[in-house]
Amino acid sequence: MILLDGNKLSEIIRKEIAIRVIDFCGKDHRPPHLAAVLVGNNPASQAYVRNKIKACEEVGFASTLIKKPESISQSELLNLIDSINEDPLIDGYIVQLPVPRHIDEVEINLRIDPNKDVDGFHPNNFGRMALGLSSFLPATPMGIMMMLDRYQIPTDGKHCVVLGRSNIVGTPITLLMSKKSKPGNATVTIAHSRTQNLSQITRSADIIIAALGIPYFVKADMVSDGVCIIDVGINRIDDANSSKGYRLVGDVDFENVKHKCSAISPVPGGVGPMTITALLENTWKAFREKK
Repeated sequence: MILLDGNKLSEIIRKEIAIRVIDFCGKDHRPPHLAAVLVGNNPASQAYVRNKIKACEEVGFASTLIKKPESISQSELLNLIDSINEDPLIDGYIVQLPVPRHIDEVEINLRIDPNKDVDGFHPNNFGRMALGLSSFLPATPMGIMMMLDRYQIPTDGKHCVVLGRSNIVGTPITLLMSKKSKPGNATVTIAHSRTQNLSQITRSADIIIAALGIPYFVKADMVSDGVCIIDVGINRIDDANSSKGYRLVGDVDFENVKHKCSAISPVPGGVGPMTITALLENTWKAFREKK
């Protein structure tokens, strides 16, 4: 069984990015600049943004964290986005999700300049991705594809079952896995809450990408021997033995499923670090295209 170690792989790719920054920028160019907008005090969002800022430091990027109170109005946030769009020194940026309930997330994503949309959520980038044109890919699906590629997981002609149909993970990874590319060329089934005979479908899979947000949803009796599993779920469950009072687990019952797998990603330490690394790659792309 191959452990698809996102921490280890991210370290390798980030070193490659750091070398690119040194070679290209030198003394004559400023480094790539990634900004993050954080609204409110969601602990998970704060942790994610800290990790992204730390990753920027590792590869030699400049970074800016823009923190706003949860009470910020829709119009104030849109004005902030407009100012970032117009800032020539910021190459790419993200608005960390989720945003407070009174904020229209769709309108926020639409306002982001597609050329700075390093999270890959803007419809322009999503549409270009669907057509196979150059675009910023959504960071988590991009991280998954990088993981499959670097670990040389066979995908050509394989049956890939995607659990979940969100616009952030499920739908875009379905498109990417079915593309005529490497990795890709898979026959993809997308399953969701209305899918019938789900276990029968998952047992037929060569690859399962689980992105439901339900702890331990994928059990051992739902998979066949030799399956490759990418666990996208990041779920907090109570744990009195942890100093934080909780621990992170995936959508897959890892301990009981791993013995049946040819390869599997852990949680934490799997897709999460790859998502941040994909964000760095998108920022590098935005920087180079501007140059």
